Amino acid sequence: MSDIKYKSYMTDKIGPLPFCPGCGHTTLINALDKALVELQPDPKDVVIVTDIGCIGLSDRYFTTNAFHGLHGRSITYACGLKLARPELTVITLMGDGAAGIGGTHFLNVARRNIGITLLIGNNFNYGMTGGQHSVTTPTGGITSTTPWGNPEGPMDLCGTAVAAGAAWVYRATTFDKDLPDVIKTAIEQPGFAFVDTWELCTAYYMPRNKLRKKELFGLLDSYGFSIGLQADSPRPEYSVKYMEAYEQGKSVIKKKPRIEAQHPNSVTRQTGIIIAGSAGQKIRSAATVLAEGSIFAGLNATQKDDYPITVQTGHSVAEIILSPDRIDYTGIENPDFFILVSEDGLKRTRPKIQSLPETCILYADETIELPETKAQVRRLPFRKLEKAVGKLSLSTAAVAAMLEDSGMFPIEAFGLAIKSFQSEKIAEINLKAVTAGAELTSKSSKIG
Repeated sequence: MSDIKYKSYMTDKIGPLPFCPGCGHTTLINALDKALVELQPDPKDVVIVTDIGCIGLSDRYFTTNAFHGLHGRSITYACGLKLARPELTVITLMGDGAAGIGGTHFLNVARRNIGITLLIGNNFNYGMTGGQHSVTTPTGGITSTTPWGNPEGPMDLCGTAVAAGAAWVYRATTFDKDLPDVIKTAIEQPGFAFVDTWELCTAYYMPRNKLRKKELFGLLDSYGFSIGLQADSPRPEYSVKYMEAYEQGKSVIKKKPRIEAQHPNSVTRQTGIIIAGSAGQKIRSAATVLAEGSIFAGLNATQKDDYPITVQTGHSVAEIILSPDRIDYTGIENPDFFILVSEDGLKRTRPKIQSLPETCILYADETIELPETKAQVRRLPFRKLEKAVGKLSLSTAAVAAMLEDSGMFPIEAFGLAIKSFQSEKIAEINLKAVTAGAELTSKSSKIG
């Protein structure tokens, strides 16, 4: 090549490759270097991703970018890099041990067709940690963990990748003269490309199993595995499809308007509010609108929710903090206000209610039998109100009652949040609930 700029993508400044004499990793790494020389990418646009394992020692020998992470996780790092920077050439090097540990990542990168190149140095054991058996150890293979022979069958990495939907799959060996060309072709693929390279571990597997080149090819034949292209089914790369879907769908995404302070407030310190009820009562939604309304009144707000994995059953609890200053800690040790609208909420928060301080105002449905508490209790007919406003708006009405009673900020700010962030139909219902809730408490009994 007369116009060749980079004669190698490797450096000898830290010495020769660190592998055992005769290890197949050396051949594989050199083949990758030759493939890159053929392609001539800018080293700044290439990332070699590795994890734990003998082959994971190789990334520092390249003059490209490199990322080294946890055992079996290199595919995830590579996918993240490719999705964040689609223009990069991302090449993952891993051993068969890491492939087993990160099996789900292996399946999903093939299924999604994320455009990375995966090169697996497959030598049938964990070479770095003492020669333990891996997912590709042949049946009967002698390893440090299968001294009487491996009772399991080996995993067909190529077959697994093909079954998972990989666009381009190739099985090779380190004895193949065209290995650099194979890797070059893999890198050129627009989607996920995988090269399963069978090789020899001269430290452990080879001497324990009397495995040489002849026996290696014999293993291939015994399992009916062929050398060469296993899949070539190009389809759109994941990030390309994702961006197309995004461009088509982003026009229908409703952007939340920016909240600007439009109302006053009387909050002088950090104030904690807990709302406890049942799943399906829109506790969290009411808490969110309360927080948004407070921001319209010039306050800072945080929200933390507690609910079970079940839907429409069990408890729902929301903790809201309002403050004129920055909120650094989002936990509520001693709430200032507590709203209790159902027995489910009581079951979940009974210990909390029992420990409420005298300074806390507890708004509870008049039919709920409360445990002993030092809090100032305000009994309100929430359940009767439910008939008028509906189950889904009861918590909104309860919050409105607390706001009207406490005077923390105007009901109008609460209503503004409802109109700004809820659909017109739902907002109309909830605004009626706000009016009904506010009427539950007398203006003459407001808390100063």
